Amino acid sequence: MKTHLNTLFVTTQGAYLAKNGAAVVVRVKKETKLRVPLHNLDGIVCFGRVGLSPPLMSACAESGVSISLLSEQGRFRTAVVGFTPGNVLLRRQQYRAADEEATSLALARTIILAKLANCRTVLLRAARDAAESGRVEPLQAAARRLVATVSEIQQADSLDQLRGFEGEAATTYFGAFNHLVTGDRETFQYTRRTRRPPLDPLNALLSFVYTLLMHDIRSACEACGLDAAVGFLHRDRPGRPGLALDLMEEFRPWIADRLVLSLINRRQVSSSGFQILETGAVMMDDATRKTVLVAWQERKRDPFTHGFLNEKATIGMMLHLQVRLLARFLRGDLDAYPPLLWK
Repeated sequence: MKTHLNTLFVTTQGAYLAKNGAAVVVRVKKETKLRVPLHNLDGIVCFGRVGLSPPLMSACAESGVSISLLSEQGRFRTAVVGFTPGNVLLRRQQYRAADEEATSLALARTIILAKLANCRTVLLRAARDAAESGRVEPLQAAARRLVATVSEIQQADSLDQLRGFEGEAATTYFGAFNHLVTGDRETFQYTRRTRRPPLDPLNALLSFVYTLLMHDIRSACEACGLDAAVGFLHRDRPGRPGLALDLMEEFRPWIADRLVLSLINRRQVSSSGFQILETGAVMMDDATRKTVLVAWQERKRDPFTHGFLNEKATIGMMLHLQVRLLARFLRGDLDAYPPLLWK
């Protein structure tokens, strides 16, 4: 297992990546701009018009370096992965568990409850640190409503019912999102969740960071030997990494959402870093995108103590640890999957 998730992000349009010995070189107009040893990388993420040489893709596949190809706006398009390591029996057990309604429901319920707990912690921490008294009560009220949803989720007897309760909880959480923003509230005001495409700067930031999180978790699934496409809460759909989307849920509030809020509240991003296209879609400029990418890499290097394992590691490593704990559960080594709770 690698000590850090070291990801190469390529945002320059027209860039070309090639293999040079045991390294990746990034060329722009035939001029070498960057050279990175392949063994230092966990993944490569390319935005927009970025080319890759077949020898590089082959070398990445053999070295376990995943390649994700995104649109310039950050929408996931496809991935290049090599042979997946791990015992074939693990994947067989994953498929069996996904086909069992009871197992899928139990796993999905655990993940959703962890997500709600982490959402509640985000709200309560913000209420505790709020300098304006008018923000405290709405944040605390939203946290109380999330607690009230717990019993409904625990009693859900189908995945569809569980998704319905999860949707209600998400509405409650995002309904309080404007009270989490202390920076440019006019620019980064939450009205509703829009994804494809994002229709305001806040949604553009959220969707972009969620895509980065999905890339890292999908890579962790592949490295562990699990099939990132076969989930329990997010059911099979061509081209959708269902398992990665499942495991994202418990990480979204305290890693992705808090990173976005930190960038806004510290005024590291501003309205000038976004542009509205003719279609109404909102996209970041290159400078803002790079600011987010740097903050994302720094966030993954922050230390964290795993509550179940009682071990210290980086936040980036927590993604790998959770995937491996899920694998242990599927193998029967654990009685239940232990989600990651932020306190």
